[in-house]
Amino acid sequence: GAGGMSPCAACKLLRRRCAKDCIFAPFFPPDEPQKFAYVHKVFGASNVNKMLQDLPVYQRADAVNSMVYEANSRIRDPVYGCVGAISALQQQVAQLQAQLAVSQAEIVCMRMQHAST
Repeated sequence: GAGGMSPCAACKLLRRRCAKDCIFAPFFPPDEPQKFAYVHKVFGASNVNKMLQDLPVYQRADAVNSMVYEANSRIRDPVYGCVGAISALQQQVAQLQAQLAVSQAEIVCMRMQHAST
C-alpha cells in the first residue's frame, strides 16, 4: 500500500515494493501472512498474479478464496487436496445417515413393543 502503509502480505513475502495499485493488496492484508504464503507455495505468485489479471475485478475475491481454500487443503493433504477433504466429509455424512437409520429403526421397534404391551 502507498502512503507509508505497510506492504501487503504478498509483497512482503516476495520482498518487493507494494505499489498503490498492487493486485495482491486487496486480498492479502499484511496481518494475514500465512494466507499468501500457502497460496504462493501451492500455485506460485506469478500464476496467482496472472490469474487475477485475467479475471474481471468483481470475480477476483472469489478466485482468491478458492485458491486459499485449495492451498490450505493441499498443504494438509498434498496428494488429494480439497478432493480428499470432500470425500472424508462424504464418508462422515454416510456414517451419520447410517446411524440415523439405526436409531429410527430402534424407535420403531420400541413403539411396536410398547403397543403390544
